[in-house]
Amino acid sequence: MSWRTVVITRRCKLDLKMNYLVVRAEEGVSRVFLDEIGTLLIENTAVSITGCLLAELAAKKIKVIFCDGKRNPCAELVPCYGSHDCSRKLEQQIGWKSAVKDMIWSEIVAEKIRKQAIHLRERDRQEEAALLERYLMEIEPADASNREGHAAKVYFNALFGKDFTRAEDNAVNAALNYGYSILLSACSREIVANGYLTQLGIFHHNMFNAFNLSCDLVEPFRILVDRVVKTEDFRIFDQEARKKLVNILNDQVKIDGTVQYVNQAIKIYCKSVLDALSENDVSLIKFYSYEL
Repeated sequence: MSWRTVVITRRCKLDLKMNYLVVRAEEGVSRVFLDEIGTLLIENTAVSITGCLLAELAAKKIKVIFCDGKRNPCAELVPCYGSHDCSRKLEQQIGWKSAVKDMIWSEIVAEKIRKQAIHLRERDRQEEAALLERYLMEIEPADASNREGHAAKVYFNALFGKDFTRAEDNAVNAALNYGYSILLSACSREIVANGYLTQLGIFHHNMFNAFNLSCDLVEPFRILVDRVVKTEDFRIFDQEARKKLVNILNDQVKIDGTVQYVNQAIKIYCKSVLDALSENDVSLIKFYSYEL
């Protein structure tokens, strides 16, 4: 099972040899067995990488994330074919029923708000948590009344203050965006690995967004990032902050009756949602919990 998250921070050359990722840097040569890697994060723009390695990373469905000059995720490697029956899966995806999509989106939104409320109660924000729990009772199919948006405003103001907005340019938002990007990429990997397109979402339909479905599925996992950002109280967004956020993939949660790394939990969860969509059965969705 792939479980390692490898982060490349310095100038080096990445190559493939005998099923190993070979990192050639000034400090020396190091190797990592490819079958152990779940995510490869390339932070430094001075990194060079061979074509044969890229092809093998794609073949093994290893998520590769590239960062820009500010070390923020800006692109990822997405294989053209993630499944042997991707044509059939695409037909299924195009045929997903609106009523089922609406119900599943409602379930995802409810789970997100439920976890936000739990987080607020842990922070002793009882009044705001109670308000979010009331929103849970008001969710309609496809979240027509936008309980998610109302809950987000209450939630972020309770965590970071009344004056906080997600549009500000500060360390908190930089950390949130970075962490969300890592989780989004993990969801994209699983969508493609199961033979579906990330572009065709169940709620998100932005014509300029190549990851609409990923944006749908990632919602319940965002709280994992929120927890770290609030706990660490980042004053500056530096390399140490990025390491802590990437390491979220190695945290443990409980899903489907077993304790799993977050990286593996995302795999189980995404497949369950995709199965629910294709089989018109909302009960197939498997959400994670913090209780180990």
